[in-house]
Amino acid sequence: MAYSITSAEPIEINLAPKTLIEEIIQNISMILQTIKYSAPLYRDFGISARYVDKPMQIAETLLISEIYAAVEKYEPRAEIVNISFKHDEKTGKLNPCLEVEINVE
Repeated sequence: MAYSITSAEPIEINLAPKTLIEEIIQNISMILQTIKYSAPLYRDFGISARYVDKPMQIAETLLISEIYAAVEKYEPRAEIVNISFKHDEKTGKLNPCLEVEINVE
């Protein structure tokens, strides 16, 4: 079953998720919304900010590779099926939208 996750939605951290699927979705949301080097004692966690101030097509390409690498490293129970982007014209934000399949047995 595929699940949709976007970085545009604020994270509500639940320290005791009811299901494994809820935990994995929360972890992926956290990966998407964390800039590398911003988490104390966990500097490599998240997505690099090297896409900032780049043209949209270049930023999308950079983000896709960063997202695949980060999810593979920090949440191997999920497999990315698709990545698309929502452009917020007012703020200039580029919000990735992931479709993932969760591999739990």
